[in-house]
Amino acid sequence: MVVALADSFFFDVDLDGARSRVLAFLLVGFAPFLVVARLIGPVIDRFRGGRRAVIITVAVVRIGVQVAMIVFADQLLLFPLVFAALVLQKTYAVSKQALVPAVVTSADDLVEANSKLGTIAGLAGTFAVVPAGGLQYVFGSGATLAYGTTFLIVAAVLAFGLPDDTTIDAAAPVATDGASTGSDVHVAWVAMTVLRFGVGFTLFQIAFWFRADGAPTLWLGAAIGVGSGAPLIANLIGPKLKNVLGEERVLAGALVIATVVAAGACIVGGYAMAALVSFTMNFALASGRLAFEAIVQRDGPASNRGAAFAGFETRFQFGWVAGASVPLLIDMAGSTGLGYLAVVTGVAAVTYIVGASANRPPATRSRVVQAIAQGR
Repeated sequence: MVVALADSFFFDVDLDGARSRVLAFLLVGFAPFLVVARLIGPVIDRFRGGRRAVIITVAVVRIGVQVAMIVFADQLLLFPLVFAALVLQKTYAVSKQALVPAVVTSADDLVEANSKLGTIAGLAGTFAVVPAGGLQYVFGSGATLAYGTTFLIVAAVLAFGLPDDTTIDAAAPVATDGASTGSDVHVAWVAMTVLRFGVGFTLFQIAFWFRADGAPTLWLGAAIGVGSGAPLIANLIGPKLKNVLGEERVLAGALVIATVVAAGACIVGGYAMAALVSFTMNFALASGRLAFEAIVQRDGPASNRGAAFAGFETRFQFGWVAGASVPLLIDMAGSTGLGYLAVVTGVAAVTYIVGASANRPPATRSRVVQAIAQGR
């Protein structure tokens, strides 16, 4: 779908054009999250037949939407169809996160399961884009959308093999309201929001910085390219990091490494360091996300995971939009922007480390220390 709509309003954004137009693009991208959080999230937890039924339904409806996009590719109706497709995609993502605990044997396997899902998604997206680009070039958007529809059909069939994860406790608290005491959920989501803020800020800060300096296009492509590849690496090594550090320390480490690299890039300067920051921020976000999802899946109420993940995703996307908006509204030099990023992530790192330590019971802290000492 992304390849087929490459020439539409959603992706026809000129970074040298009016900043207000880019800001409008960001708001359009944020809108689907509001629908998922307010309307779809609670429905996921109450849907008759459980979350498996939600995933099957989403796949079937997306098939219909994709076919309709083929018919109305050159008409105004295309835009609400794209919006519907985005809402359905977010609904699937939230349902998938809520369903993960039902397909693992223990809480210790959550990070590995999330890691495998992220790796599969990254590889599938990469390999799917190549033939999609060829179809788009030779036959146009209709053929590309039809090609994408075949994947949705396969997804609908495979979804019938998922476990029936039917929820039963409608009165249970939702993780987003801070009711899950004894866990790090309510401080972890703030840390994740800052990481998403940092990634949004980094992308647009580098883009405007490079364009303003007249940097060769190759440098901008390199910065975006290494940033796009970082999540795949994070997903591959995520389980190993979790086994050594634990979920909370992985999330704390993501903030720390983002701070150190941004501060170093601010001091050293240069396009290469900016590309390193792009890689580091995306790597930190992907690593932190694995840890955060496992924390919510482990500590959050099982019956309201759909609403919880929908609410968190909305907050995270708001963080991304807020971060991306800063370079649009404030013209900062390259090194100044990287210094600003280091301050934001540094404050978040200290806040999370202090908050997570305060939330962890003394007995739990001692067990963690003993496990590290024994090399587990």
